[in-house]
Amino acid sequence: MADMPGAEPVPQPEGLVEMEPCPACDSSHSRILFEGTDRLYQTTDKMFWVAECGACGLIRLSPWPSPLELQQYYPPDYWYVPEHDAVSQLEELYRRFVLRDHVRFVEHALTNCTADGPILDVGCGGGLFLKMLGERGWPGIGLDFSLSAATAAWRQNEVPTICASLSHPPLPNGSCAAVTMFHVLEHLYDPVSYLESAYNLLQDDGRLIVQVPNAACWQFLLMGEYWAGVDIPRHLLNFRLKDIEILLDRCGFEVLQVKHFSLRDNPAGLATSIAPGLDPMARRIRGLNESPRQKLWKDLVYLCLVAAALPFTALEAACRAGSTVMVEARKKKA
Repeated sequence: MADMPGAEPVPQPEGLVEMEPCPACDSSHSRILFEGTDRLYQTTDKMFWVAECGACGLIRLSPWPSPLELQQYYPPDYWYVPEHDAVSQLEELYRRFVLRDHVRFVEHALTNCTADGPILDVGCGGGLFLKMLGERGWPGIGLDFSLSAATAAWRQNEVPTICASLSHPPLPNGSCAAVTMFHVLEHLYDPVSYLESAYNLLQDDGRLIVQVPNAACWQFLLMGEYWAGVDIPRHLLNFRLKDIEILLDRCGFEVLQVKHFSLRDNPAGLATSIAPGLDPMARRIRGLNESPRQKLWKDLVYLCLVAAALPFTALEAACRAGSTVMVEARKKKA
């Protein structure tokens, strides 16, 4: 997809405009849904369109920033590593509690397959998820393109981690029992390359676990550009479940299980949409000068928002319209 800074879309019938080709179907006709900027981390005040393809319906950022520009929108500490104060330790306990949702999903997938090998967690960040899996007897390897993230996973959580891109996997084909990608695909220019690499890395009965924000959720319909899941400008693509199913099918996978609720992501996502200035990671990344008392107070208010969001997010998930989708897939049978 070509960059088009400063270009004006050409109006077309029925509300469509002529834009750069859709990365999924190459259609040049799209519908501009809204305009927005980096509301969460405030790395830029540049405005971007969020557009929906008029042919296949894929929602995407427009224009896509160049790779060099995109790097500027990822702060150097774009992952979580706990500090040593009491509040941070409480946050760590909370993260462990909500991550059990992900651990159980992956553990269930592995107990229902015959593959035997490590779990490769792509975009592992600080490595807590893999550490928790390791504590339950499931060995894993982290993969992250950020050297500082990989270093943090090694040092803080003692997780073997490789600094690399899955487009050029550093492991042999057929070596993994599972490949996990939590909130990775929406950040990529070419998600197909990652899925193809995952296909090659997996053993015949291995499992692929993918989680993405769900652009078909109620939160997106209600909040538009204020929904945290759109995360302008870091999310280049915004998937619905049908988009993920089509993508996986084209890359040789069949879907086995879909989960519409994540205890870690769905309630917190709504809380962040409502009050991005209270999001703990956003405050840390923006370098706000907070006293321990201020930090504790803001964390408690945010936690109350998360708790208040729980009933609504559980309801939308029960209606198959949760703000995330987690998918278990395997290679298609011959």
